[in-house]
Amino acid sequence: MVSSLDIHDLASGRAQVVLQSDLRIEAPNWDPSGANLLVNAEGRLYRVPLHRPQLIPVATGAAIRCNNDHGISPDGRWIVLTSHHEMQGAQMYKVPARGGEPVKISTEAPSWFHGCSPDGQRLAYVAARGSSRVLDVYTIGVDGGAEQRLTMGEGQCDGPDYSADGTRIYYNCDRDGHAQIWVMAVDGQDRRQVFTDDFANWFPHPSPDGAHILYLAYAPGTVGHPQDVPVALCLMDPDGGNRRRTLEFIGGQGSINVPCWAPDGSAFAFVRYC
Repeated sequence: MVSSLDIHDLASGRAQVVLQSDLRIEAPNWDPSGANLLVNAEGRLYRVPLHRPQLIPVATGAAIRCNNDHGISPDGRWIVLTSHHEMQGAQMYKVPARGGEPVKISTEAPSWFHGCSPDGQRLAYVAARGSSRVLDVYTIGVDGGAEQRLTMGEGQCDGPDYSADGTRIYYNCDRDGHAQIWVMAVDGQDRRQVFTDDFANWFPHPSPDGAHILYLAYAPGTVGHPQDVPVALCLMDPDGGNRRRTLEFIGGQGSINVPCWAPDGSAFAFVRYC
């Protein structure tokens, strides 16, 4: 199976292939400069310069078991990644954007990064604590410290990402039977479901201009977020209105796990598999 790293332009409504590879590429982030994408493959991170697309390894020191939960700070100075290299479960680390040794952020495992606040001060992630296997949404300072739990076991929660103004966090939760898109204040208050339909909806990503929410839709009845199945990328207004299926392809896990918008909100990156 071939991985196709693509960019969808909102104005034209067309998607363009950036790079294709026999490696399993996943989870594109867009560098705040607009010049590069960041992806993972085979436990490593790679930078893809858009002017000359190729997979350029990012040095992450001991973190050589990276997964598809990573991101770039709003100022472009550092990368947050999730890695299993300490063999204690998923943990979050910070490395300079140019590459370097990982510095641990999360003291507990498992913890999977998903989003960075617009001011670069806090991270949103999902974690399971104690004997529970239920995933909840948490936030923590970018340099670590005490974590703040925002959801309370109402269901499996995943994919938290900050709104453009930093006041809300969008996420998916299956508390009513299957994954749907939810939103809450950054302190965990005012949790509400954004809309209801029969699809299993995952990984909501607000655009940097505040105009859209991008999310991934699986077929009704899908459990979890499997890979290599028919999916759709959908856009909606922040309040859940004007929902539309924008692209359909084979994908799922790895397609848009983490923030993938262009800095100006004019396009988004994704991965499909063919």
